[in-house]
Amino acid sequence: MARTYVSAVLPATAEAVWQLVRPFDGLPRWHPAIAASELEEGGATTVGALRRLRFAGGDTTVLERLTAFDDTARTFTYELVEHPFPVRRSVSTLRVLPVTDTGETFVEWSAESEEDAADSAAAQTLVEELYGSGLSALRRHFAASRPSHEAPVG
Repeated sequence: MARTYVSAVLPATAEAVWQLVRPFDGLPRWHPAIAASELEEGGATTVGALRRLRFAGGDTTVLERLTAFDDTARTFTYELVEHPFPVRRSVSTLRVLPVTDTGETFVEWSAESEEDAADSAAAQTLVEELYGSGLSALRRHFAASRPSHEAPVG
């Protein structure tokens, strides 16, 4: 089993970040690689919900199932159900934590996947790039929305 991990510190409160990322069908609002997301079953925060994602710039789609959701801990977990990737199983978790001394937010996005050894490095690189570009987009989103005179406390 391979584990891929990406994290970032964002210039916003944990609550502001969580409100943007928490809807399971909300990726197109902030992730540049996702062109569309449609709930096929369940609600935006309902465990068991299914979302179909369409990637930007192509016909690639995936179906994912929300397997855990916790508003208090600001975390959710989901698994790939249908996909074109060279993995047998992949489970991802997104977690949003406050950085209490600065008022910023620490976000971590990780995946555990099972794939053939020959596909492992490429699969991990794909996930690192996908999650990294998403966290970079979140950073830009919140940096752009922060007034220029406002700086992190600390």
